[in-house]
Amino acid sequence: MKKLDKNKLILGIAAPVLAIVAALAITSVIILATGKDPIHAYTVMADFGSKSDSQVWIINKAIPYYLSALAVAIGFRMNLFNIGVDGQYRIAAFFAAVVGGALTLPGFLQIPLIILVAMLVGSVWAGIAGLLKTTRGVSEVITTIMLNAIAAAVIGYFLQDGRLAVKDGNLFHTPNLPASSHFFTIPTTPAPIDGFLVIAVVVGFVYWFVLNRTRFGFDLRTVGQSESAAEASGVSVKRMIITSMLLSGAAAGLIGMPTLLGVSYNYGTDFPIGIGFTGIAIALLGRNHPVGMAVAALLWGFLERTGTQLEFEDYQQEIVGVMQGVIVLCVVVAYELVRRYGLRLQQRQVGEELAAQARKTEKAEVSS
Repeated sequence: MKKLDKNKLILGIAAPVLAIVAALAITSVIILATGKDPIHAYTVMADFGSKSDSQVWIINKAIPYYLSALAVAIGFRMNLFNIGVDGQYRIAAFFAAVVGGALTLPGFLQIPLIILVAMLVGSVWAGIAGLLKTTRGVSEVITTIMLNAIAAAVIGYFLQDGRLAVKDGNLFHTPNLPASSHFFTIPTTPAPIDGFLVIAVVVGFVYWFVLNRTRFGFDLRTVGQSESAAEASGVSVKRMIITSMLLSGAAAGLIGMPTLLGVSYNYGTDFPIGIGFTGIAIALLGRNHPVGMAVAALLWGFLERTGTQLEFEDYQQEIVGVMQGVIVLCVVVAYELVRRYGLRLQQRQVGEELAAQARKTEKAEVSS
């Protein structure tokens, strides 16, 4: 048992170490190919990323990335590829902004109402894909991609002056939220940290607890590993698919809330897009684990923050995108290689134990 635990520990450490070494090596070769010094690039990134204002920026940037990864991971654990998180959080944030801008309630009512509206809209939008998959057998990849386009079209239709938006210069946005809708911040120097960090931590804990400490989480993981085995044990696969898509959409509804309640206070044509697709990469990078995804979200924010400084050092601006892609690929490949090695190691150990047991049995028969 001790030997097996030791092997598991070694394998658990080997995967991320292998991924980091491979990512650094490949990225260094790419930077060298552009005629630049990779060591200097890493030094610049480390120095700029360690500044206090950069650290606050990275944390605030990582919050929506982390929530996006959680939304994607819920589907991944069910073996569902919810590629529509981007559309789900955008349409959720839009209608939440519309509702919030039309009401003026005390903060303890206004803020929860806006968040609940966002979660409900995101849940319904994702539930459409789950319903089509269970009733018509349509792949969630196709439906969620199409729902992304439909969400953008719906927002574009209503986000016009005279409908659900107002014109402000060259921008169109929903009516501004009242002051009671402004979310709290954590006072830090030189800038505050978004208070939605607390919500992200709570959601991450709930995600871990539900998946690992409840019957529902066990059923969800069972369906993701084998639908036939889940059905044989009495689990309704269709119900689990719809439920997981609803939960994934509800989590997606939270993605736009840090921006809506803490930065823009409205939904406009300049509202951030693409976070849902970033969440896919972060979920893969974090291996669908709440702590792993948190580290991956911070890493993503670090690369985006320090990448701007590399441009001032005359490095190509695309180098950060290359780094992000290389890191994701290296992590996926490294974990798969380590997983396969671990399986072979277990098979060899089982074979040795069976052989030893056979020799004992044979000796016992000879002696008798």
